[in-house]
Amino acid sequence: METLLNYFEAIPSTHRSALLIGGITLFWILEGMLPLFNFKYKKWKHALPNLFFTFTTVIINFTLAGLLIFTSFWVKENNFGIINWLPEMPLWLYALLGVLFLDFFGAYLAHYVEHKVKPLWMVHLVHHSDHNVDTTTANRHHPIESIIRFAFTLAGVFIVGTPIAIVFLYQSMSLVATQFTHANIKMSKRVDKLISYVFISPDMHKIHHHYKLPYTDSNYGNIFSIWDRLFGTYMYMNREDIVYGVDTFPNEKENGSLIHLLKQPFHKYRNPTTD
Repeated sequence: METLLNYFEAIPSTHRSALLIGGITLFWILEGMLPLFNFKYKKWKHALPNLFFTFTTVIINFTLAGLLIFTSFWVKENNFGIINWLPEMPLWLYALLGVLFLDFFGAYLAHYVEHKVKPLWMVHLVHHSDHNVDTTTANRHHPIESIIRFAFTLAGVFIVGTPIAIVFLYQSMSLVATQFTHANIKMSKRVDKLISYVFISPDMHKIHHHYKLPYTDSNYGNIFSIWDRLFGTYMYMNREDIVYGVDTFPNEKENGSLIHLLKQPFHKYRNPTTD
């Protein structure tokens, strides 16, 4: 564990880039070999706006990274934060709790708030308005949302007290997890169910992308499924019944237009329907 954390403490930017590009490439290939749904779309055309938002997310996170590094070093030097106030523990448990709590503040809580606060939902809507969810959907976040997500992660680092090695470990795990859960890959329902007892599984997350409530407001987690189960936001439905998109913004052509997606957060809020 010490070797692993030493690596992530000084992980080169090239390695983090390779993880992003390699993950998209791997799951893109697997989608062609084992598709869950046979989408009738032009894959590259669909991917372009999603990859644009992936690029803007990377730029924003890179630009603001100094704040993350400063905060992580400050909590370490001042022995501040939840995991630093707990009794002494093995390094593996310290790292696990750090990632687990960051997953709550940086992913679950941020995601939950975005669904419950109307102006934030209009920003997050860009992610949900994809009618053909695949691995490129993973980082389909409006630049405003990228800033919001960063703010929650920064607050998480401060509250949890995570050193930079655990921060980078968490971000790497989060990246791979979200690429995997959005990927249009068919896997055994039994295996998916087993995964979902600990981690967010592909089916579990894709239910969250169903176009209507109450399913849209469920399964908020990113890495660990414990938070949805603990706070009662876990839901299940058959994968065959999932319909992607959002009922309030049903125009698939507009939802595939980069210009429209950039403007989407500034539309007037529309009341959703329920099943």
